[in-house]
Amino acid sequence: MAAIITCDVAIVGAGLAGGMIALALKRKHPELDIRLIEQSRRIGGNHLWSFFASDVAEDHRWIVAPLISYGWKSYDVAFPDHARTLDAPYYSIESDRLDMVVRARLPKNAVMLNRKVLGASPTAVVLADGDRIQARGVIDCRGTGDLGLLDLGWQKFLGREFSLAEPHDLARPVVMDARVPQVDGYRFVYALPFAATRMFVEDTYYSDTPDVDRPVLGERIDDYVAARGWEVDKMVREEAGVLPVAMGGDFEEYWRSGGNRTAKAGMRAGLFHPTTGYSLPDAVRTAALIADATDVSGTALHDLTHGFARAQWRARGFYRMLDKMLFRAAEPEERYRILERFYRLSPQLIGRFYAGRSSMTDKARILSGKPPVPIGRAFHAITGGLNGMTS
Repeated sequence: MAAIITCDVAIVGAGLAGGMIALALKRKHPELDIRLIEQSRRIGGNHLWSFFASDVAEDHRWIVAPLISYGWKSYDVAFPDHARTLDAPYYSIESDRLDMVVRARLPKNAVMLNRKVLGASPTAVVLADGDRIQARGVIDCRGTGDLGLLDLGWQKFLGREFSLAEPHDLARPVVMDARVPQVDGYRFVYALPFAATRMFVEDTYYSDTPDVDRPVLGERIDDYVAARGWEVDKMVREEAGVLPVAMGGDFEEYWRSGGNRTAKAGMRAGLFHPTTGYSLPDAVRTAALIADATDVSGTALHDLTHGFARAQWRARGFYRMLDKMLFRAAEPEERYRILERFYRLSPQLIGRFYAGRSSMTDKARILSGKPPVPIGRAFHAITGGLNGMTS
C-alpha cells in the first residue's frame, strides 16, 4: 500500500551535490528529518571527483575533508613547448568514499536508495512505487536541465583505474599531458598515482560533440600507459562522462526546464564552471549556503538556490567569453596552445581561475599579449562573448 512519508527536507538525487547538502544539513541541523532519495542502489554512482585546495574556501573545508580519498602537495602539466610543476595541493574524492560517509552519518531511514522519482515540487516528491514524500522543502539535484537551452561545447572523457604489476615512476598527478596527438579538439591525458601500483588514467577532450567512443578512447589510454612503461596487472574500473562547457544561453529558461519553483543544486541548477564543466566547488558552496539557512521551506529554498545560481551565472561571463575563443577562434588541433599559454601564468591566478574567482587583474592578464589563435578570429570570438557576457 502506498505511503505518505513526512520530513523536513527531501533531497532528490544522491550524487555529489545531493550528498554534500545532506551531510552539511545534518552537521549544522541535527534535529532536521532529512530524506536523501536516489534511483540507483548506491550514493555517488561510479565517479571520481578531483579539485584544487584553492577551489574550496577555508571555512567550507569541513564539508569536503571527510570525503577525500587521495591528496598530493603538487601536480604537473605538460605541453609540446612547456612543462611545469605547480606547488598547489590537489585532492580526489571517490564515489565509494562518498557513499560510505553519507551512510555512516545519516540515519538509516534517511537514505532512500533504489527509489525512482516520477516528479518533484517545492514540497513533495512522488515515487514510482506510489509512495509520496511530503516535506517542508524539496531540493532537486538530479542531473541536468535542458542543455539544449545553452550554447555549449563539451569536455568528454574516459577514465580507467589500473592495478599495476610493478611500481610506477610518477611522483605526483599529471593534471594535463597535452603531448599526445591532438584529435577531436583539445586532447590531454590525466594521470593520478593512487598508490605505488595503483594508477588512474583519463583521456579527455574539449570537443565540439558530446559522443564518447569508448573502444577508441580505451585503446588510446592503453597506448599511453604502454608508452609510459607501466605494466598493467588488471583494470579495476572504468568511467566515462561528458561535461558541458558553456559559451552562452538563457539561464532563466534553463532553470525553469528543471522545475520552475523547486529548489535546485548541482548541474540541474546550472552550477558548474563554464570552462571546466566541474561542479564540485559550487556543490560545496551550495551545501554551505543551505546549511546556514534558517528557513527550509520550499519557497525559501527555491529563492536561496535560484538567487545563488543566477548570481554565479551572471558573474561568469568572462569564462564563457574565453570558451568562445577556445571553440570558435582556434582550430581544434590548435586549441592546446591556449592552455599552454595559460599555464605559463602565476599559480595563484591559475588557482583563482579554476575556483571561478578570477579578479579583474587576472582577467586582464589572461587576455594580455598576443593571442595564441588568429587575431581576427580571436577578436570576433571575444566581441561576441562580450555582447553575451550576462546572458
